[in-house]
Amino acid sequence: MTGFQMNNKKQAGSLAVVPRHIAIIMDGNNRWARKRLMPGVAGHKAGVDAVKAMIEVCVEEGVEVLTLFAFSSENWQRPADEVGALMELFLSALRREVRKLGENGVRLRIIGDRSRFSRELQQAMLEAEQQTAHCSRLTLVIAANYGGQWDMAQAARSLAEEAVRGERTPASIDEQAIEARLSTAGLPLPDLCIRTGGEKRISNFLLWQLAYAELYFSDLYWPDFKHAALREAMCDFAGRQRRFGKTSDQIAAES
Repeated sequence: MTGFQMNNKKQAGSLAVVPRHIAIIMDGNNRWARKRLMPGVAGHKAGVDAVKAMIEVCVEEGVEVLTLFAFSSENWQRPADEVGALMELFLSALRREVRKLGENGVRLRIIGDRSRFSRELQQAMLEAEQQTAHCSRLTLVIAANYGGQWDMAQAARSLAEEAVRGERTPASIDEQAIEARLSTAGLPLPDLCIRTGGEKRISNFLLWQLAYAELYFSDLYWPDFKHAALREAMCDFAGRQRRFGKTSDQIAAES
């Protein structure tokens, strides 16, 4: 697979309105492979090039955060050989691409419950994060063994433990307190959530964080969702009016 084709100089974005944070549900790898009479893992391997395309566009347009739903907490239910192949692909991709990420100013952050991954994979995750911790051009968030319900549950558990220790009162637990305990703490909330593959649901992805995100659904399978497709989604986003509970007239008066 080819490496990143990014320029080392920050490019000026071509869009008038750019989302700070794009989140993507990468769906359709298996169907892409099946259509070509190939094993499912071939679709996952082909999807790596789509990931690179997303990073390139996000850097060029000045997106701050790109979050990719790589492996959900429900994906363990898939056939064991597919899960095993995905773990091997994840490990090899981490080891192969981390240097390129660092060279292009991309900081890697992995969210989700790592306890079910092998020690080797957990160590590779930690090392990749450490090697790119100094980067500030783009934050690439990989959601692995992640579920939105798990995320809210672990945040609630953390706050409950503080209350039991007498470090906070139940009355102090508000939206801001919960958000600060989510795995995405410190990052801007997603502005745009994209799902490929033709399905129209969010599948337990960033349930809290997507409260006011714009949703965009593409019929393209993930391996086919490349530079032009992302730019089309971003153009669609740029044409939307985000009201956050206000009326159109209020938004117009504020602009």
